[in-house]
Amino acid sequence: MSVEIRRGSERFIEREGRRLSRHAFSFGQHYDAERLSFGPIVCHDDHLLGRGAGFSEHEHRDLNIVTWVAQGALVHTGDDGEPVVLPAGTAAVLRTGEGVRHAEIASDDGPCRFVQVWLAPRPDAADAADAADAAGAEVSYAHAAIAAEAGSGLVPVASSVDDAPLGLGVPGARLGLARLGAHERLLLPAAARVHAYLVSGALLRSSLAEPLAAGDAFLLVDEPAHEVVAAVPTELLVWSFEA
Repeated sequence: MSVEIRRGSERFIEREGRRLSRHAFSFGQHYDAERLSFGPIVCHDDHLLGRGAGFSEHEHRDLNIVTWVAQGALVHTGDDGEPVVLPAGTAAVLRTGEGVRHAEIASDDGPCRFVQVWLAPRPDAADAADAADAAGAEVSYAHAAIAAEAGSGLVPVASSVDDAPLGLGVPGARLGLARLGAHERLLLPAAARVHAYLVSGALLRSSLAEPLAAGDAFLLVDEPAHEVVAAVPTELLVWSFEA
């Protein structure tokens, strides 16, 4: 059982042109042997793109790439060459299978901020067939607008376990979104691993930690459910994993 706080100020910062990226885990030239992954999460990035800036066509394989658009609009272009505009409040899941190329660019309407998580198939999965299926799955892309209001608790976004707007190819993985009003409470789930990221807002001091601000995250391992309280209107992305 453990509780770790990852402060946004401790993220690896990468600046390139009109793009600012904050990496939570080792990425590219930024290496930290203690920050390689968290369960199946191998990348957790917070990107801010200037108008028309972003990532030109590049390739991925054997990943589930989950994107949450927090501000502006992101234009995703896949192998078919057709652009898809993802406005703020939209989540997307790209299952890369054995290889896919895509591009991600901020729309011409203004800056875009998005949070992106890469999930790798788990070779230690209890069911080896599930792990093999996750690694060799066909390429797919899906997106959905997520309606979450203050008072609605943790709203399902993506899951390989339960009904959710988007499916995942990683066994035991769930993503939920919470939008909290000031002083509203949220119960973080009990799970083998929980990653709770503050997209915006702040949490009050609790038994877990001093106050948390936007960009901070809880990383919980084998913990019971924990209650957090918003200090101001707050948006949280909460991952949970069964193993």
